[in-house]
Amino acid sequence: MSVFGQCSSETVHSMRKTQAGILVIDDKEDILFAAKMVLKKHFEEIHTLADPKKALALLSENRIDVLLMDMNYRIGFEDGREGIYLLKEIKAFSPNTVVILMTAFGKVETAVEGLKLGAFDYILKPWDNDKLIATVKQAVAESRRERKQEQAKPKGSVFIGESPSIKRAYSLAEKVAATDANVLILGENGTGKSAMARYIHHKSQRAAQPFIHVDLGALNENIFESELFGYARGAFTDAKADTPGRFELADKGTIFLDEIGNVPLYLQSKLLQVIQNKQVTRLGEAKARPVDVRIITATNASLKALTAAREFREDLYYRINTMEILLPPLRERREDLPALAQFLLDAMTGKYERDTLAFAPDALNQIEKHAWNGNIREMENRIERAVILSDNGIINVSDLDLDVIIETEVLKDTQLSNMEKTAIERALQKHGSNISKTAEELGLSRAALYRRMEKYDLK
Repeated sequence: MSVFGQCSSETVHSMRKTQAGILVIDDKEDILFAAKMVLKKHFEEIHTLADPKKALALLSENRIDVLLMDMNYRIGFEDGREGIYLLKEIKAFSPNTVVILMTAFGKVETAVEGLKLGAFDYILKPWDNDKLIATVKQAVAESRRERKQEQAKPKGSVFIGESPSIKRAYSLAEKVAATDANVLILGENGTGKSAMARYIHHKSQRAAQPFIHVDLGALNENIFESELFGYARGAFTDAKADTPGRFELADKGTIFLDEIGNVPLYLQSKLLQVIQNKQVTRLGEAKARPVDVRIITATNASLKALTAAREFREDLYYRINTMEILLPPLRERREDLPALAQFLLDAMTGKYERDTLAFAPDALNQIEKHAWNGNIREMENRIERAVILSDNGIINVSDLDLDVIIETEVLKDTQLSNMEKTAIERALQKHGSNISKTAEELGLSRAALYRRMEKYDLK
């Protein structure tokens, strides 16, 4: 029987059981007990966990094929946001672990959001036992298929392209990978910052060690320190056991701090101390623990503008960007679009075990014309949709949902940018270049205004 607040595992040998590792996360002991009783008759290894903060530590020590997780963990917080955050962290930390969400009937909307973020399926509580077993078996099969594809893929496989800007970025990555220098990756949303961070890790001497991806943009300020630095038992109400933070989990490997521009100013000093000293102190403890980690950070914001606006510490900025790598948006990589589209199509064809698919000529034509404001992420999502919809071996414009894209779209974007630039210039002139008053009139934060001023070269 599982104990509340602790992890238990049971392995029962039986030829009729499916050989798989299953983890169930829920803060209610009766749910964990019921799930374990049902699942242990069909699967070799069952783990239960009442504290979601220990999930990554358990995943680092065990092969978990399927994870069933509740969406809510604290009394009074029932909007599922904790579950969504945990889902993102798990998919980044252990991509081949297939996640099934558990939710009450009235919270299906949040579960659907989870499906969009990579969850395999969801089940309603109270569940039907046959439905639960069938869903977990399907998820085990999916996990095995993903692991098989991952093993067949060349290590560190990534599309680079031929445009000078992207070749320059990856050339820098190759050089810096051989060192332990801190790296700052800059680029718009969807340009492949996470892929670049993994590329550097795989090319480094730390490749066999952990790669811990932390989405700072999704990390609630209230749990920032406990998540990154860990905590001692009793440090706060829900701290039922000593728990390592992300820096400790990344020991000997790489920690990737994504969207670092979103860290509030008052927390930046704590992050700076850890980066400088390579030591972490868990909440509720006095002793510092050494950590040997490679630090890679990324942001879509202009840290120079944030520093000028005193919203990002200058010393932290210089500490994290020993090497700065800029990833260009797709609109600056037009020559790479057809080859990138084919690369993503091949990946999706393998993922969904489809026969060979090809782009229709008009589809390739529209791919080259499209603005791709969402960059690689947008292209990947559209191609995945097309692979699912296609039923004749050909990817058409309608499959990609690009039939409304016209050649003048880039011109429209330019016109909108010109309008924005003019509006900022007028507001600055009106208020005598007073940043606070200008930002207020435009409905922007000071940092956002500084970013736009830098974009349009406005002094």
